[in-house]
Amino acid sequence: MRHTLHMILARLILSSLLLIPIGARAQGDKAESDFARLARSAGTPQIPGLRIVYLAELGNPAQAPWTNIILHQTEGAPGSARGMAQAQAKHPARRGVTLWVETDATIYWATPETAITTHGDGANRNDNKYIDNSKTYRQVTRSNSIGVEFNGNAPDVRVPPTPEQFAAMLILVRFLQERYGISPERIYAHNWIDYKDARYCEGCELAERARAQGYRPGQGELKPASDVRIPVPAAGR
Repeated sequence: MRHTLHMILARLILSSLLLIPIGARAQGDKAESDFARLARSAGTPQIPGLRIVYLAELGNPAQAPWTNIILHQTEGAPGSARGMAQAQAKHPARRGVTLWVETDATIYWATPETAITTHGDGANRNDNKYIDNSKTYRQVTRSNSIGVEFNGNAPDVRVPPTPEQFAAMLILVRFLQERYGISPERIYAHNWIDYKDARYCEGCELAERARAQGYRPGQGELKPASDVRIPVPAAGR
């Protein structure tokens, strides 16, 4: 009798242990599903950890042409992102980007997600200085790349983004990757694909961190990107 009770107790304990990872997986699957659903929703979705001000509502992500993300920095004074985003909203095709990020991490979604803004110059870097440009030269262009501008490196362009901007960027990039099905290898710094100011590497530190987190749409987990060659930050960065 005692042996039978011990066997039953052992089986109950084993069963409970086996159920723990199943429950954990179920919670992980739900979190993944919730994030994917939110990331692909229309209107003005608010992603946990982000503060997004929508000057244009989102629609159907399948209608957007984005297969790449380009991260920029602008020599605007801290506090000026809202004004630049509003100007972009009035004239979407002007030189600029879709999203503007203030030094306090407030994000302004300036234009409809199907509008092609004028940022970058058609991938004119072909020197392999930072990455293998055989994959970017005349291929990563304004027509297939959504641009995100991080404001505030004025008057010294070598000043990096704020900690708040870095933290928001990691979440925002995952949101854009999930919404448009973009792999980490397709996240670029402005300076990796286009000639820019020689005083600093525009967007490089942002793109390094974005790629390094290794987020892949639909996987719900972070895996290192396999073919990332991280550039060496410029002096003073």
